[in-house]
Amino acid sequence: MFVKQFKYSADNLGYLVFSTSEGIAIDAGGVDDMLAFAEKNALHIKYVINTHSHHDHTQGNAAILERTNAQFIDCKQIRSDQTLMLDKESLEVFCTPGHTDDSVTFKGDDFLITGDTLFNGTVGNCFTGDLHAFFLSLKRLMSLSGHFKIYGGHDYVIESMEMAKTIEKENPHIEAYLKKYTPGLVVSTLADELRVNPYIRFNAPPMIKNLQKRNMPVDTEFDRFNGIMEIY
Repeated sequence: MFVKQFKYSADNLGYLVFSTSEGIAIDAGGVDDMLAFAEKNALHIKYVINTHSHHDHTQGNAAILERTNAQFIDCKQIRSDQTLMLDKESLEVFCTPGHTDDSVTFKGDDFLITGDTLFNGTVGNCFTGDLHAFFLSLKRLMSLSGHFKIYGGHDYVIESMEMAKTIEKENPHIEAYLKKYTPGLVVSTLADELRVNPYIRFNAPPMIKNLQKRNMPVDTEFDRFNGIMEIY
């Protein structure tokens, strides 16, 4: 299974995930580019879906549905783990609430499309106010193998790494992370994120020391995550 990334608007990222002849459009804001790629590669767009229902992610839905015979899947209707078939390959979809109640993540053999739950270098805002649900969503992603590629919903890498530098001034991995960054293809691995993304580094000793210096609770993982989100 393959992933093609499309940048649209200022920093939004949409995706066409595809197998030999079938694909699924995820957050398809770059409609013309996506359809041109599909035509060039003889791909039938089977499904249209979103990582969550914020307008900047759904704005291409109507146009791509009008120009294809794809089936629309409403992310609001996903309540438990599901599997979508592209040719004979499977793409998992599971709920990752926190940024929004309807946030979902897509899992292939070696990649995750995480929308605004987990970005390359940071995490999304917890607009639901349910920080514990957000924590559990991130924990589920963190439990996967470090080789998984992370494809987020926006390109916030430069700003995120500037923030990471202020939070962990001595982190030796940030510069290496930035050297691998290219705006033409925004991707990192989960292992990369665990080395530099401060919001999922609540188990890292330097981050725990950072919180202790600020007299924040560190007894549990959630205490530490809550502390990082509260401070930064």
